[in-house]
Amino acid sequence: MSSNSSLTMDSVAGAVYAALELLIAVMCCLGNLLAIWAVQASGSLRKPTFCFMASLAAADFLVGAVAIPVAVLVDGRVSTSFDSCLFLSCVTVLLVQASILMLLVIAVDRHLCVQMPLRYKRSFTQRRCWAVVGVCWLLAFAFSFTPMFGWYNRQTLAKMGNSTTSVCRLVSVIPMTYLVYFQFFGCTLLPLLVMCALYVHVFRSISKRLQRSQARVTESHAYYAKERKLAKSLLLVLVLFAVGWLPLSIMNCVTIFGGDVPLVAIYIGILLTHANSAVNPVVYAFKVPKIRSAYLRAWRKCDLCWQQGVSQSTESKDFSTKSKSIED
Repeated sequence: MSSNSSLTMDSVAGAVYAALELLIAVMCCLGNLLAIWAVQASGSLRKPTFCFMASLAAADFLVGAVAIPVAVLVDGRVSTSFDSCLFLSCVTVLLVQASILMLLVIAVDRHLCVQMPLRYKRSFTQRRCWAVVGVCWLLAFAFSFTPMFGWYNRQTLAKMGNSTTSVCRLVSVIPMTYLVYFQFFGCTLLPLLVMCALYVHVFRSISKRLQRSQARVTESHAYYAKERKLAKSLLLVLVLFAVGWLPLSIMNCVTIFGGDVPLVAIYIGILLTHANSAVNPVVYAFKVPKIRSAYLRAWRKCDLCWQQGVSQSTESKDFSTKSKSIED
């Protein structure tokens, strides 16, 4: 009886999880498409930091368009070959790794901008920024597809025997040693610590320079005040990323060291990781004035188009009504 109720609870949790994943996927796609459009449509946003933010938004969009559907599939909902399941699982890891690398690049970018502003403006052209973005994505591919080159779960492959397909689960094909020691400790926790150190140094440097120019309102004072506001907004994005990803990573650590984690808790952890990608465009809207202005312009254009469409529809209806009355 208890076994049946446990299975029922797991199936209900799985259904709720899939429904919430679908909702988060839609929010990820719509919000991040708007963020990418804001960066591309506004000339004032064609600067290094905003190029990196656009790449981060692209990774977050792909989380909604690709990673979430794949994550639902690799939760035991389809039967595939071992190699296909391993490939799909690596795709979900890829987009996480791309987000981490873009956050790291943004932190380095803010640090250089504050420490060497004149040299930064000369050196960081848009072409070089997109080259950095390309390198980050290549590194993300290399780190994420490591299991395809041998670091996979050989026990699952041995259990399959002569069978060509089995139920696809991420934790069945990718070992916890890779998820914890390589992905969490090496590719997530270490970059997060580096980013925190960079932001601490950025805020200290800005505070010192603002104190020096506090007595007089100069162009330098305005520049560093603006940089501090932007750095606070980007730091918030980093903090939300840590809040979204650390719970699931800690659960993986508990699992590898012999602990037992309830399935519901794992589902909540996965939902938090994906919800983080839907939250970033909201942060941009409230914390980055230039992106907020671009959002408002987009809203006004959509509202204007809708009003024009309504007025044209009303006019056509009036015209058809008048035509009918004349015919009568």
